[in-house]
Amino acid sequence: MTPETTHTDPVTAETARLASLVASARYVLWDLDGPICGLFAGYPAHEIAGQLVKKIKQLGMDSLLTAQERSSNDPHDALRGVHERRPGSDLVLELEEWLTRRELKAVGTAMPTPYADPLIRTWSALGVRFAITTNNAALAATAYVESRGLADCFPHVYGRTPNLDLMKPNPHCLEEALKAMGAVPAATLMIGDAATDLEAAQQAGVAFLGYARNGGKEQILRDAGAEVVVGSLEQVLDVLHSRH
Repeated sequence: MTPETTHTDPVTAETARLASLVASARYVLWDLDGPICGLFAGYPAHEIAGQLVKKIKQLGMDSLLTAQERSSNDPHDALRGVHERRPGSDLVLELEEWLTRRELKAVGTAMPTPYADPLIRTWSALGVRFAITTNNAALAATAYVESRGLADCFPHVYGRTPNLDLMKPNPHCLEEALKAMGAVPAATLMIGDAATDLEAAQQAGVAFLGYARNGGKEQILRDAGAEVVVGSLEQVLDVLHSRH
C-alpha cells in the first residue's frame, strides 16, 4: 500500500458514508445554532450567560449555582443549574422566558452558516422534509428562518420547553418532530454540532451527521462517537449536486 493510498482511504470512506447518509435521508432534523446559523454572532452567548448569572444574583438566588455554572459561557448551564435545584419553580419559568427574549434579540445579528441557505433550499426542493430540533427557544428558531425566507422549508420547529429535563441529550424534541412529520427513524438524519445532539439522535434511533466549524468541535464529536463529521456544509451540497 502506497503512502498516498493510506492517506486517502479514510477520506474516501468518510465521503462514501456521507453520500450514504444523504441518500437514505427522507427527513432531516436540524439543530439551529451551528448547522443553520451562528445565533450569537452579534450578541455573544458568554455575554448572555453573564447577564443571566447577574440576574440570578439580583434575585438573591446566587447560592443555587455552582462555580462552574457561574463562570460558564453557555447560558443553558446556569438555567439548568437553577432547574436542577428548583424544578418547576416560578423562578425557572421567569429565567427561561428571560433567555428566550435574549435569543430573539440575537436573531437580529445572527450569521447564516456558510452554505446553509442554499443547502436547505436545494434539499427541500428535492422533496426531503425538515424540522428544527434545538435547545434554543422555538420562537427564536422560527424568527431566524423567517428572516432568511426559509420558513416554508421548516413547518416543524421544536425547541426548549419550560421543562428543562427535556432538552437534548433527551430525545424529546426529536421524537416530537418525528411524530409531527410521520417520519420513520430509519429514514431520518439529524444534523448537529454537539455531543448532546449525537446522544439525542442515538436515543431517537436516527442517523447523525456532525457539523464542526473547527478542529476542536470536530474532536469533541469524534470522541463522542460521531462517524461522519463535515467541516463545511458545502460537502453536503456537493453530494446533492452529484446525485442530481
